[in-house]
Amino acid sequence: MGKLESSPSYIKGSDHYLPWHAHITALTVAPEARRLGIAQLLCEQLEATADANNAWFVDLFVRASNIRAIQLYKKLGYSVYRVVKDYYGDNPEDPSRDSEDAYDMRKAMKRDVNLEHVREDGMEHEVNPEDVW
Repeated sequence: MGKLESSPSYIKGSDHYLPWHAHITALTVAPEARRLGIAQLLCEQLEATADANNAWFVDLFVRASNIRAIQLYKKLGYSVYRVVKDYYGDNPEDPSRDSEDAYDMRKAMKRDVNLEHVREDGMEHEVNPEDVW
């Protein structure tokens, strides 16, 4: 499930403003259908839609412990833009912890020729969930 979106114009200029972009809301492939390229096809379709609609980037949030998903997204050209501390309220890998970090990952689209909306050192940029809109 994906969408094209932007922050409301009334917050333009604030730290929370997000320009026109595409967002991967959820990407799930049934276990028996994995390793067939379905996730890649779905991502490519959203990216094509983003480019056709002049979006700056595609972004997504993924659990820091979801190594397979992170590897897939990196293979597709996504990089960590920032780490959102304690984004997920439950931690399936370690129930003794109340929360888990998320990686906000992005891939620049054709419009972002200067790569203004991605960064190479994203792991060094930590934010709190309330700083993410």
